[in-house]
Amino acid sequence: MLSVLAALPPLDSGDIAWVLTATALVMIMTPGLGFFYGGLVRRKNLVSTIVQTLTIFAVVSLVWALWGYSLVFAPSVNGVIGDLSKAGLANVGAAPNPTYSNTIPELLYFAFQLKFAAITPALIIGAFAERIRFKSLLIFTVLWTTFIYCPVAHWVWGTTGWLKALGVIDFAGGLVVHITAGVSALAAAVVIGKRQGIESSTEVRPSNIPYVILGAAILWFGWFGFNGGSALAADAIAVQAIVNTNMAAAAAAVSWMLVDWSRKGKPSAVGIAVGAVCGLVAITPAAGYVGVMAAIFIGLVVGVVSNFVANWRSSRNLFDDALDVFACHGVGSMWGVIATGLFASTAINAGGPNGALFGDPHLLLVEAFAIAVVAAFSFFGSYLLLKVVDFITPVRVSAADEETGLDQSQHGEEAYTVG
Repeated sequence: MLSVLAALPPLDSGDIAWVLTATALVMIMTPGLGFFYGGLVRRKNLVSTIVQTLTIFAVVSLVWALWGYSLVFAPSVNGVIGDLSKAGLANVGAAPNPTYSNTIPELLYFAFQLKFAAITPALIIGAFAERIRFKSLLIFTVLWTTFIYCPVAHWVWGTTGWLKALGVIDFAGGLVVHITAGVSALAAAVVIGKRQGIESSTEVRPSNIPYVILGAAILWFGWFGFNGGSALAADAIAVQAIVNTNMAAAAAAVSWMLVDWSRKGKPSAVGIAVGAVCGLVAITPAAGYVGVMAAIFIGLVVGVVSNFVANWRSSRNLFDDALDVFACHGVGSMWGVIATGLFASTAINAGGPNGALFGDPHLLLVEAFAIAVVAAFSFFGSYLLLKVVDFITPVRVSAADEETGLDQSQHGEEAYTVG
């Protein structure tokens, strides 16, 4: 055993400790998302919403180990998808994969990336909250992770992915996580349709605002691992990413609050929480590439823009994205990717490029192109997958089950018992 360990390339204990910590931080974002979404839905769907996030985490954990990790990070097939040489974690162990990091075991890199893969499809559930069949959700999760998340992650993060080869950068998942989920959520809202009585109901309001605030706070906390851990080292880039993450979230919470205050005459508690999450989304692609003042500006802008899009969607009632996943994750991340193309600076990260404001308009062009490609692929791919799932088994619950609520109709349980 000692001779085997001695033969391994040198690892860095500080980097290992930090990425282990970051891996745990990103995992805690899953229950954080559950509370955030659960508090926003009606009481009769509270349990189902929270358990959906936890179950997706479990299902994707298996998918990621069996074939997902290999499709993203194994040697590339023409820049489009990884081969299956790492399926079942073949040859993934204590040795590092120097393609991605020289200082941590590849098994730790697998574990860290697993948390990203697991939370991404969970983001989508906010679009079809209160009306998705649990069985259909599980099938969709497996298909979506395999055919949407894995290809996009390979294009952007795979060492020879075709978007990466064009010069596209995405520090912690603006394209890979948030645009895929946000735009897929839009497709899901279109396919599944509106909730019953949504246009006339006065009942559709958050069931538990403290849960919303708690969930947002847990997400904010976990996001330090999400962005800071993406440096894959305990270094200055990780510090920059964590500071930027905090400042963008704070700025977006304040700007969303001020917009609500001016429109409604009162600052909304839910709005402040949602604004903070929008700021976290927007800074994700830029976190390790921009300075603190740029991060604050990114947060201030997204708090206004995502607020506007959410209110526009609500007032037009064209589709029922129940928890405004597209406005928060789709629009927020699109702005964040564009901002990366504007504000990225080699003075902050010598390993990255300069953005348009620092002399390289090419970065802005390829970032905009990546948004178009990933958004189109996510929308039409998700639309098709949902149609396939609906052919196998109905995606939407019956009208009676929807009226009863998913807690009882899908799980036979309820959030609160009386007596």
